[in-house]
Amino acid sequence: MNLSHASVHPVEDPPPTDAINAPRVRMKDFQGTPGTTGGLSLRCCQFLFAAIALCVMVTTSDFSSVTAFCYLVAAVGLQSLWSLSLAILDIYALSVKRSLQNYQVVALFAIGDGVI
Repeated sequence: MNLSHASVHPVEDPPPTDAINAPRVRMKDFQGTPGTTGGLSLRCCQFLFAAIALCVMVTTSDFSSVTAFCYLVAAVGLQSLWSLSLAILDIYALSVKRSLQNYQVVALFAIGDGVI
């Protein structure tokens, strides 16, 4: 059998000339990201719920007798402080109209939320 075969000759792409000086791509503004009103409202709700949980746990009668419960109260206390500090940072960013859409800042918030 005598069949013809298609032959493909590879052609190299020319190197892009504008890739060297290309502008950086900004992150999209999603609801709830740091420095937005959605992020501020979420942080305020997070602080409010952590403070309510802390108040409920502290007012129990056998609070100091259970060691693990004391550690849980300490963790919720740290959570409320973390949420309050980030809410204050969001208020500052909104008041001076500064964007917190920096990769390092968002990564710091994500790691801090994961640890706390």
